[in-house]
Amino acid sequence: MQLKPIGVVHSLYKTKKDAPRQGRLADDEAILEIYDEFRDGLMCIEGLRHLIVLYWCHQAKRDVLKTATPWGPELKGVFATRSPSRPNPIAFCVADVIRLEGNRIYVKGVDALDGSPLLDIKPYSYQIDSVEGLRNE
Repeated sequence: MQLKPIGVVHSLYKTKKDAPRQGRLADDEAILEIYDEFRDGLMCIEGLRHLIVLYWCHQAKRDVLKTATPWGPELKGVFATRSPSRPNPIAFCVADVIRLEGNRIYVKGVDALDGSPLLDIKPYSYQIDSVEGLRNE
């Protein structure tokens, strides 16, 4: 399997300590820069208000299978957490689109570190991407 980044994330966060715990808590603006070879994929994106952003946590540890969470000291399997440190450190967030300038999408709600490889972007749809009444404890 091969993944080819479609771009790069530019953010104010240089280290994990700089970034908010979750993307929805990020008030700072970030830029999703799409590489020229993928620029045609931006056609008709200007009307979207929210995007699902998938990116690679390039500074994360990949050998972690158990981790503690901020909510308690007990260890959990990494697949029961939202930790960026995991065998395949793919991150997911829903970003608010601020504006589009050429091959750059200005967004809020992204917790990616500066220089994170951008794997994909997709339109967010409330009807498809949210589960009404669902709550994980």
